[in-house]
Amino acid sequence: MRKLLSALLYTALVTVANPGVAEVVDIAALREGDMRKLIVHSDPIASSDVAFTGEDGSEMTLADYQGQYIVLNFWATWCAPCRKEMPMLSDMQTTLDSDNFEVVTIATGRNPRPAMERFFAEIEVDNLPLHTDPRQSLARSLGVLGLPVTLILNPQGQEIARLQGEADWSSDSAYAIIEALLAD
Repeated sequence: MRKLLSALLYTALVTVANPGVAEVVDIAALREGDMRKLIVHSDPIASSDVAFTGEDGSEMTLADYQGQYIVLNFWATWCAPCRKEMPMLSDMQTTLDSDNFEVVTIATGRNPRPAMERFFAEIEVDNLPLHTDPRQSLARSLGVLGLPVTLILNPQGQEIARLQGEADWSSDSAYAIIEALLAD
């Protein structure tokens, strides 16, 4: 099914493409199942420059990821839906690994490093970052009110879509959305 959706999308893009004119991919049309909860913004929304703590303890901002499409997931060790969707995000990172795409995970609130490591070990995730937002400063600046919340950022660091709550990130629809962005 994923290959069929990708082929249809590619055909549609080639058919409507104008040489020298960048086309905006309509990812809203690709939403099915859980992905119907994905709110696609008509215009990109400026992101935040609030710092968070990188996996290595360094201070980071979302600007560190400019130039890539980012699936930005806010989670916590106590969040049951996070436990369910994190392996799917891990698989997406593995499957779509490229220079212009990355799944970025940020544990927001009180999440001690040993608990985060145990959480990832229990769900067998070893390819996603253990970034933290201990005071929820970044999360608040982006209007994250519950968990999990996943944002899609464009290469300019702007939010182009948001999904509140748990979703099936292994679905054909989720992959079609990200693959459409990467093909653009």
